[in-house]
Amino acid sequence: MNTSEREETEFERQYLGDLTNIAVQKNSIESSLYTKYNVKRGLRNADGTGVLVGLTNIGDVHGYVLDESEKMPVEGHLRYRGIDVEDIVKGFQKEKRFGYNEVAYLLLFGSLPNAEQITHFRGMLDACRELPDGFMDNMILKSPSPDVMNSLARSVLACYSYDSNPDCIKIKNVLRQCIELIARFPTLVAYGYQAKCHFYDKKSLVIHKPQPGLSTAQNFLHMIRPDSSFTDLEAEVLDLALVLHAEHGGGNNSSFTLHAITSSDTDTYSSIAAAVGSLKGPKHGGANIKVSAMIEDIMAGVKNWADENEVADYLAKIIRKEAFDRSGLIYGMGHAVYTLSDPRAVILRQKAEELAKSKSETFMNEFNLLRSIELLTPKVFAKVKGVEKVMSANVDLYSGLVYKMLNIPKELYTPIFAISRIAGWSAHRIEEIVSGGRIVRPAYKSVSRQRPYITLEERSS
Repeated sequence: MNTSEREETEFERQYLGDLTNIAVQKNSIESSLYTKYNVKRGLRNADGTGVLVGLTNIGDVHGYVLDESEKMPVEGHLRYRGIDVEDIVKGFQKEKRFGYNEVAYLLLFGSLPNAEQITHFRGMLDACRELPDGFMDNMILKSPSPDVMNSLARSVLACYSYDSNPDCIKIKNVLRQCIELIARFPTLVAYGYQAKCHFYDKKSLVIHKPQPGLSTAQNFLHMIRPDSSFTDLEAEVLDLALVLHAEHGGGNNSSFTLHAITSSDTDTYSSIAAAVGSLKGPKHGGANIKVSAMIEDIMAGVKNWADENEVADYLAKIIRKEAFDRSGLIYGMGHAVYTLSDPRAVILRQKAEELAKSKSETFMNEFNLLRSIELLTPKVFAKVKGVEKVMSANVDLYSGLVYKMLNIPKELYTPIFAISRIAGWSAHRIEEIVSGGRIVRPAYKSVSRQRPYITLEERSS
């Protein structure tokens, strides 16, 4: 059950009713004040572009151009260290290799590895994939969590206690910590998931050790499956998903969180755990869960998925806040930067169609429904809102279906995102330490009025 749907506890009923209303009232700020003081809410400019707060060499998210200060939509591009991710994908898939480890190397060290370098890097990851002695029993099994992202964040913080030099922020030490985390994230997620299945879902506890020689995708599938089985196609598709989620510039919420916290000179584990917490949110990495829930709602509410008019009518209900979660949002559509297209969605859509054709007619029908949602949403939005808006599918629209076809449980969708993004976070942490130099400290203007102190005897009851 969703936490927002559960019954109130006795403590909440007894103590928090009036206090909740007071808390909302005292923390409400008039929206007109944001305009009056030219506040960049969400660090966004009035035209929707992001406020420029830093520079990065790591990732480039390109979705529009400014022509005489006017935002002009263009096809989206995602580049890792200047190399288009589409070219990276074509390169390793053409040569029938797994790509994630190479991408992690590229993000950390700035160039694609040669054969000797990738072999050496794989060896480092293999050497670090197992957890320290006692970690699984003491940090995961003794405190299982119903949410795998929560388990992951806590496990990352717990790594501090198993590190002989946790606070040193010299680059060699931070690099060692980051490589260990890149290697261990699949293990931490898999074991957190198995603990959740055992203690909350009452299933058998199955723990498989990571295997040297397997790719990151192969190892993860090996550790989450009771029989350790997976096909070559499953591993290939999961590896592709990891590559596409590995990095997305310094301005996305979790990477910016990572930069902000790193700028205080805190330890690696504190900064990475904070990024995990950010990614969990449904407005960020957790959006893939929201998309899956929305698609299930649409499939239940639309009798004929192939009828575009019926699909459009239901989308209109969602936009009018009459269906699904009443937020008015079509999850999986639109992006803060991409306009005409999200390159990750384009690549994953192609793979989703290929996979659906190989699986079943049911999956193909579901894929076609997603395609209809992608094509119809801009038209329905314009009709309902009376505003033309350039809007394309983002990667979350298709990632859920891909994971579903790989028989991956929903509670692992966002953790898979984290397994991938730890490479980008690591690169951003190193970049902030090397080139940042100043603690992130934006300004907040106080709009509260000055008041005198009132003694206890003078306060009204």
